[in-house]
Amino acid sequence: MRIPTSVFAAGRKILGLLLVAGSIVMVSGQKNSNFSPRDRAAYAPQAAIQFVNPGLNFTIVSGKIATDGTITVDYKVTDRAGSAGLPLDTAGVLTPGAVSPRFIAAYIPKGQEEYVSYTVTTATAVSGGATGTQATTDSGGTTTTVATGEYIYTFKTKAPTGWDPTATHRIAVYGSRNLTAYDLGTYNATALYDFVPAGGTPNPRDIVRDADCNACHSTMSFHGGSRVGVGLCIMCHTTQSVDPNTGNTVDMRVMVHKIHMGASLPSVKIANKPYQIYGHNGYSDWSTVVYPSNPGDPRNCAGSCHNPKNGASQTNYWLTKPSRAACGACHDDLNFVTGGTNFTGGKSHVNLPEIDDTQCAGCHIPQGELEFDASIIGGHTNPTESLTAPGINTVITNVTNGTPGKAPTVTFTIKDNSGAAITMAQMTGGSNRLALVMAGPTKDYGYTSFGSDVTTPGYVSENPVPTAKCDGSGTCTYTFTHTVPAKATGTFAIGIEGRRGITLLPNTTQQTTSEYGGKNMVYYFSVDGSKVAPRRTVVSINNCNQCHTKLSVHGENRNQIEMCVLCHNPSENDLSQRPNAVVAADKALPPQSVNFAKMVHSIHTGDKLSEAGLSYIIVGFGGSHNDFSDVRYPAFLNGSPGDTANCAMCHVNGSEAVLPVGKNNVLDPQGLLSPVGATTSACTACHFDVPSMAHAVINTDPKFGESCTVCHAAGAAYDVIAMHAGK
Repeated sequence: MRIPTSVFAAGRKILGLLLVAGSIVMVSGQKNSNFSPRDRAAYAPQAAIQFVNPGLNFTIVSGKIATDGTITVDYKVTDRAGSAGLPLDTAGVLTPGAVSPRFIAAYIPKGQEEYVSYTVTTATAVSGGATGTQATTDSGGTTTTVATGEYIYTFKTKAPTGWDPTATHRIAVYGSRNLTAYDLGTYNATALYDFVPAGGTPNPRDIVRDADCNACHSTMSFHGGSRVGVGLCIMCHTTQSVDPNTGNTVDMRVMVHKIHMGASLPSVKIANKPYQIYGHNGYSDWSTVVYPSNPGDPRNCAGSCHNPKNGASQTNYWLTKPSRAACGACHDDLNFVTGGTNFTGGKSHVNLPEIDDTQCAGCHIPQGELEFDASIIGGHTNPTESLTAPGINTVITNVTNGTPGKAPTVTFTIKDNSGAAITMAQMTGGSNRLALVMAGPTKDYGYTSFGSDVTTPGYVSENPVPTAKCDGSGTCTYTFTHTVPAKATGTFAIGIEGRRGITLLPNTTQQTTSEYGGKNMVYYFSVDGSKVAPRRTVVSINNCNQCHTKLSVHGENRNQIEMCVLCHNPSENDLSQRPNAVVAADKALPPQSVNFAKMVHSIHTGDKLSEAGLSYIIVGFGGSHNDFSDVRYPAFLNGSPGDTANCAMCHVNGSEAVLPVGKNNVLDPQGLLSPVGATTSACTACHFDVPSMAHAVINTDPKFGESCTVCHAAGAAYDVIAMHAGK
């Protein structure tokens, strides 16, 4: 039952019983399925939900432009979409929470593809007095109430004399509903209306869809969160709009490419010129952004933003309509006017001046005959994803003799993409590699010893290439030199990883060497006759690849979470690489834990660690210095990235609330406490302050362990998911 506006006063009495110090008393364990787990309303009492009716939705009934240029929009405001939506009073008198709608009108001139906003302003730089035009919202218009929840807004701005009624137009309504008084946060919404004033079918700009952005950003919203969705962004972020503080355009196709290129921009890498925009919160420097797709490789255009399956009518424009603005945003060392370069050390446009975009598609066709050519797909080819690679596919089909005190024999197949066998001789030399990794038990990896000669804690990795016996079909057997420990119980795991080297476009000027890897597989087997119990599933590689596209690390060797956790276990750290550190200061520090939960949480919290004066640095293979202090988590909350509380971006099936997260203590030599409980380690990787650690330690008993489940388990008073709710 939903309480109508006519009984609003009576509802106040209900709500009064639910308020403590101005906030709704959240009910432990309660989850209202009508709301996202990220929404605080999901945990509020049902009576409060019925009274407040959280949410916000705009619907545009119609938009019109009169012959004199007067622009009007008829719109509705409800708490949710669809026929079940309750009308909202924007003043917040008849229904809880005031709503603040804003309005924009724009059109696409004939022969052009980007919007031109009717509503503009002149922005002045904070210093120096420079000015620039910026598209903005209308101001000073009038609102007429049709009924509660339905209004007509008349713009103060008029379409200028000579405006084109046959052009595609768009009116947007966006805004916020403030429910912070009820401890329910702020709701944001946007509605768009496309039309041709003279009649006919509009042809709006439609290249990237919200779902493409939200794969990484969760909720694409900016400027405090009130402006939601790409369709709204492109109405203001046009060629009209300039940042007078930096002189940079904020045209969407330029700004977005530059932001995502970030640290990879030639102007940043070579010319050491930061890329900044002055916005609502001052200067934002995007020069440290590392694109997460195949981390640091921004060439995967179709796998991320320009998704060919997104349903957008112009999704292939990046292939068919290249432009100096869009392409030059990433390749900002190219000077199209002169054909040269913009700075010393940058690339030139092969000395070919381009005064407009008409000839771009002549050379830069969608796809050519070869990779790495001047075609758009060729020029954006990642060598590790070359279609010319024969491929490597490995599958473990059986494990025998996998009992305590015995050396397991593994049967596996290894073939290329055509189904032909790959011989062990083909896996020898160069960067070719094949390995089998054994770990266990699956209840928690990390502290099993596979022999005094094994220096890798909790697991053993062996190279089957020299001794594996293979037939002509690619079926091989290999017997480990190490045994299952004599006292082993439960389920153990063996994973396989393989990589091959390749020379691409040999004997040409584009010749390059690269590597490509096969998909990891992990095979589980019981060592004592008990039921096989695979390791718990906490995160999914599919979730990782929403941002990373195809996450593959350690030289194309490892790409499945089940494989990662065999080595990244509670006792593993970078001790073996510290003596080889290329940065002298790293040698003097204790080893860094690389337990999977600790590592992944710390990496994704990178810039927050940096703000606190801390860092998370791993010394990798060859002594490499891997500092994650500039990682900015892409999930958005209230219009800004960095929502590290959005656990469901990675976790599956509410696993973030399944406590404890592991059985074994974590060795963390650089941490505040070592060894440290598994749940404490995972949580304090994000909540890295001393009080949080003290709280965890106080609630950990030397004999009985961590007591986190008492307060933080699913359904408990401080349920993890409820405490991470965003609104």
